[in-house]
Amino acid sequence: METNRLKHLYVEELKDLYSAENQMVKALPKMIKAATSEDLRAGFEEHLEQTKGHVSRLEEIFKALGESPKGKKCKGMEGLIKEGGEMIEEDPAPEELDAGLISAAQRVEHYEIAGYGCVSTYAKLLGEDEAESLLRETLEEEKKTDSKLTELAESINLEAAGSDESEEEGNGTPRKTKTARA
Repeated sequence: METNRLKHLYVEELKDLYSAENQMVKALPKMIKAATSEDLRAGFEEHLEQTKGHVSRLEEIFKALGESPKGKKCKGMEGLIKEGGEMIEEDPAPEELDAGLISAAQRVEHYEIAGYGCVSTYAKLLGEDEAESLLRETLEEEKKTDSKLTELAESINLEAAGSDESEEEGNGTPRKTKTARA
């Protein structure tokens, strides 16, 4: 592949990630609000701050390239966020909601891991050493977030598996077991 074609792809993929990260900056507060587990909420809050840092790193890379980060909407992230939002709107039991939020968040992380893996390789091939370093730093943070979500899922998914959504109220009517949300 010619360098100029690879550079064009690199810039386009960076724009896609920039859009994706900015969409997450807007989506994470909704996930924080919806989460019923304190640990999950704290994890989302931490990731929100980290995501803002990812946006800053991408802006630094665009500045060094003399390119604008604007102009592309990441449709993949838009779809992932929409799916997560639909799950929240279904208003499931708290344990199910938290398990679903983790699932949605891990899909996002895997999408970002794939994207950052590609662009960091492109940066290396293009001799963009500083950008490669910044992109690899973000890639490692995304992997760590995914691992933390897996750890949370191990306990939260057990809670969801153990919850009984069809307990009888005494009148034969099924009901969902709910707890108050913050």
